[in-house]
Amino acid sequence: MKLAEHAPDMDVVFAALAHPARRAILDRLSEGEVSVMELAEPFDMSQPAVSHHIGVLEKAGLIRRRIDGTRRPCRLSPDGVAAIDEWLAVLKTALSANYDRLDTLLAAPTSTAENPTP
Repeated sequence: MKLAEHAPDMDVVFAALAHPARRAILDRLSEGEVSVMELAEPFDMSQPAVSHHIGVLEKAGLIRRRIDGTRRPCRLSPDGVAAIDEWLAVLKTALSANYDRLDTLLAAPTSTAENPTP
């Protein structure tokens, strides 16, 4: 799997994660389902502004909302979090391969012709 295969989705996801309020919302949702009003409480912004941030996170696939009477509970989307994990796994694999090649290069014996002693 190549990084480019995830690029369009990941652009939206990482743009959503770029705002500190959105990351704080995700952090709060990591504890479980929370209503929009409960999510808005700790922020020094209007409820419509919080709703906008929730909409951005929902569009990025990171959270899900449902209707429960007058409440609008939100929760993390396992699929959205899994997509980030998969994308990062590709990076980790590439980084590990780079380190393995470096280890091999550093462990290889060098000839005296390449490194003459002064």
